[in-house]
Amino acid sequence: MRLNEDPAAFEAFYRRHIDPVMRFVVRRVTDPHLAADLTADIFLAAMDSARTYRSDRGSETAWLYGIARNVVNAQFRRSVREAQVTSRVEGRRLMDEDDLERMEERIDAERQMRGALEAMKGLPEGERAVLELVAVDQLSVAEAAGALGIRRVTARVRLHRARRALQDVASPSAVFMEERA
Repeated sequence: MRLNEDPAAFEAFYRRHIDPVMRFVVRRVTDPHLAADLTADIFLAAMDSARTYRSDRGSETAWLYGIARNVVNAQFRRSVREAQVTSRVEGRRLMDEDDLERMEERIDAERQMRGALEAMKGLPEGERAVLELVAVDQLSVAEAAGALGIRRVTARVRLHRARRALQDVASPSAVFMEERA
C-alpha cells in the first residue's frame, strides 16, 4: 500500500473505511470529540505503517482494525494513568497563597540571576572566573584567589573590573555587587 505517497490512494482508502472505523471507535468511547480524535489517529497510524501491510496475512480491513484496536487501547491506558495520577493528588493541599508568593519570588530572583549570568558571558575569562566564585559560589576573595591560583590583590582587581563592567550593563543582580571578606 502506498497511502503515504499517493493522496488519491489514501482518499479512496479513507472513504472505504471511515464508517466502519468510526463505528468501531464509538462503540468503545462515549465522548464524540475523543472518538473523532481517535479515528484521525487511526488513519494517521495507517498512513505511517502502510508499508508494513502484507495482503498475504489478511485483508486491509483486518489490518486497519488491528491498528484501531491498538490506538483505542493506548487511549484507555493513558486514561487509566491520568486517573491514577489525579487520585493521588486529590484531597491534598497543593499550593496556597504563601506558596505561590514564594514561587513568584524565586522565579523573579532566577530571572535576575539569568540576566546577570548572561551579562557575565561578555567578561574576560579571568574577571568572570573571580566574579563567579565570589558572587555565585559564595567564596571570599581570598578563597577565590586560592582556587584560581592567583594573588589576593589580583583577584580584587579582577572582581572590581568585573563589577564595573556589569554596572554598565542593565542592572545586574545585587548578588554580583556584594563581597565577602
